[in-house]
Amino acid sequence: MGYNWINIIQDYLLPPTCILCGNAGSQGRDLCAACYRRLLRNDLCCYRCAETLEPPATSPMLCGRCLSSTPAFDETYAPFIYQGEMRHLITSLKFGAHYKNARLLGLLLAEHLQATAQRPDLILPVPLHKARYRERGFNQAIEIAKTVSRELHIPLDLNSCHRHKDTPHQTALTAKQRSKNMKQAFSITKPIQAQHIALLDDVMTTGSTAHELAVILKKAGVSRVDVWVCARA
Repeated sequence: MGYNWINIIQDYLLPPTCILCGNAGSQGRDLCAACYRRLLRNDLCCYRCAETLEPPATSPMLCGRCLSSTPAFDETYAPFIYQGEMRHLITSLKFGAHYKNARLLGLLLAEHLQATAQRPDLILPVPLHKARYRERGFNQAIEIAKTVSRELHIPLDLNSCHRHKDTPHQTALTAKQRSKNMKQAFSITKPIQAQHIALLDDVMTTGSTAHELAVILKKAGVSRVDVWVCARA
C-alpha cells in the first residue's frame, strides 16, 4: 500500500509524459496510448528463437533454423519487433544514454512476461566487455533488467558470468559471422545454484549471443535457459 501511495504522489507531481511524442503518458508509463498501439507486436513467432513466422503460426511452432540446428536456449520471449518506435527507444537508450527509455522498456517487457513466461530462479543480463562498458558508460541490458526484476520480484545475477572477449560490433555481420564472433566470448566466474535462468537483453538478431551463453550455463549445471528481450530483429 505504501508503495502505491508513492506512485500516486509521484504521478501527481511528475505526471508521465510520452517519450516518443511528448503527450501525456498512459497507465503510469512514459508512453501515450496512441504510441503504444503503434509498437509492432511479435505475436506469431517461433517459440524457440522468436523469429517471426511466415505464414503466421496459429499454434506454437519452430522455425526452419531451429528445426535444423537447435539453439542451446529453450525458449525466447520477445514481445515486439525491432522496427519503428521500438527501434528508436532501444537505440536511443543504447547509443544516446536515454536512461528513461530503460524503465519504459522494462515495464513493457515485464507486462508481457507477467502473462506469458514461466518464472525463472534469477535473471542474468547479458554482460558487456569492460572495454565496451567504459566506452558506453553503462550496460543497457542491466538497466532494463532492474525494472523487470523489481516488477516481477525475481533476483538479478550480475556476477556469475563474465564477457572476456571484446567482440566487434555485430551490426554489419552475417549470421555465420556473428556465431563465429561469439565463440568462447563468455565464462562462468562463480558457481550457479539456479536451475532455471532467464537471459535478458535489449534485442535479439540471430540468437548467437544467447546461444553461447546458454551453452556455458548448461555446462555449469543449469537445466533451463530462457531468453527475454524487448524486441526481435
